[in-house]
Amino acid sequence: MSEQSTHLRETVRARYAAAARKVTDGGTACCGPEPVGIDANFGSALYTGGETEQLPAEAVAASLGCGNPTAVADLNAGDRVLDLGSGGGIDVLLSARRVGPTGKAYGLDMTEEMLALALANAAKAGATNVEFLKGTIEAIPLPAATIDVVISNCVINLSTDKAAVFAETFRVLKPGGRLGVSDVVADDALTPDQRAERGDYVGCIAGALSFAEYREGLEAAGFTDISIAPTHAVADGMHSAIVRAVKPDVTGAACGVAAGRSPAEESATPVGTCQAHCCGTTDSTTTAD
Repeated sequence: MSEQSTHLRETVRARYAAAARKVTDGGTACCGPEPVGIDANFGSALYTGGETEQLPAEAVAASLGCGNPTAVADLNAGDRVLDLGSGGGIDVLLSARRVGPTGKAYGLDMTEEMLALALANAAKAGATNVEFLKGTIEAIPLPAATIDVVISNCVINLSTDKAAVFAETFRVLKPGGRLGVSDVVADDALTPDQRAERGDYVGCIAGALSFAEYREGLEAAGFTDISIAPTHAVADGMHSAIVRAVKPDVTGAACGVAAGRSPAEESATPVGTCQAHCCGTTDSTTTAD
């Protein structure tokens, strides 16, 4: 990782750690925690009262996303769901409700303070089908082909290696698995410098991909059925958008791209070679239980 990338990651980590501390400290006050959203385009205002009324106040207050991925993600009873950059846990808790006791919702975050807050929120909510993992979204600590749905709320734009995020998301999804995320996306006409003029990196603006770049990145990882639909403006030429995609489901087919592998994996593997992750299995010692 370059020095600049390391600096940006640490800046993001510090910002979200401070947000978690603000919510935690506010939760001890008589009036409860204050929301930490940047403005009306981000945060808990993007959820309905019916969704949040039974959640811990700290989970709602800690919401920093640009959308509501659980409202559009195709979640079914029994599904295993992974939230990339789960923060205080609002989307994990909402997902856990929808997948029910036979399903499971995982949250992945790199910030100790947010993980501690999320665990406390899960305990307050009485959620027993959730698990929070420490790690980065560029190196997901779960085995291949174990997740039905990946969601995320305005976090992928914060990564300095989005190709790795897309590749890892593809890896952990089962064949036929779905991606449904909210993220900030830029008009194709905007250059990276112009995006940076509209907001900083940690504010979810400067690091945003354009519509074309987002689609190309997902396609390169192997995703199909890609749609990117803007929902509301967050800056001039910058939009909150719902991004959906699918990992191809051809279980039992020959190995290769036709079996749901990414083009990068296919090019690195000799013809006729069937590796474990190609066929939807893994020899990893990490288990998704």
